[in-house]
Amino acid sequence: MRALVCAAMLVLLAACGRSHVVREGGTSQRPASTPKYGSTVVVQRGQTLYRIATSNGISPLDLAMWNGIAPPYTIYPGQRLRLYPGSGRSASSGTTRPATRPTTTSHPPAEPVAPVASPVPWRWPTDGTLIGRYVNGNPTKQGIDIAGSGGQPVRAAGDGVVVYSGSGLVGYGELIIVKHNEQWLSAYGHNRSRLVNEGQIVKAGQQIAEMGRSGAARDMLHFEIRYNGKPVDPLAYLPKR
Repeated sequence: MRALVCAAMLVLLAACGRSHVVREGGTSQRPASTPKYGSTVVVQRGQTLYRIATSNGISPLDLAMWNGIAPPYTIYPGQRLRLYPGSGRSASSGTTRPATRPTTTSHPPAEPVAPVASPVPWRWPTDGTLIGRYVNGNPTKQGIDIAGSGGQPVRAAGDGVVVYSGSGLVGYGELIIVKHNEQWLSAYGHNRSRLVNEGQIVKAGQQIAEMGRSGAARDMLHFEIRYNGKPVDPLAYLPKR
């Protein structure tokens, strides 16, 4: 029995530091945050959002919201994170807003600004019908959804390295995240099976998964493109169909 308990603890500890992605648990179990006003940290290679937050007495969700980091909470080396809310006031997890959200206008949110130029020659990750579009500022529509048939190929949208391959993020099912350079990532969710492992180098057009419905109501691919950890509209970068 002692051996089983020790083994379980080792698995949990390993899971906390295996990647740059963190799964956020229920709000009722998150510790209260203690902001460090005026303080920032620079992400070092191998650090996770969870580790940085807890080592500074901050809940991971608060740290993500204070810095405008949306799910799946990806951070990258060299990124500077603020250890306090942008308003300069103490705030709880349920009311804190991302520091980058405009607060000086009463007008409705404007349409997305012109996309940042990307050096990645993007490709469509799969065939199928577009059934869901990106909506700026909507946390439930941070990418596009492509319907298809279970088992059909899901391909890398560009050259890169796999930085996450797993099912630990609620709402994404079997998920793969590919890092294309220090600024650009792509994410592929709801797969039936994952065909690549973390650390594996992939080429544009290479099959990395099979389409499925894990975490979804139908066979589909949820696809995101992220710039510096923040979602952008994939249709602004993918070739026109």
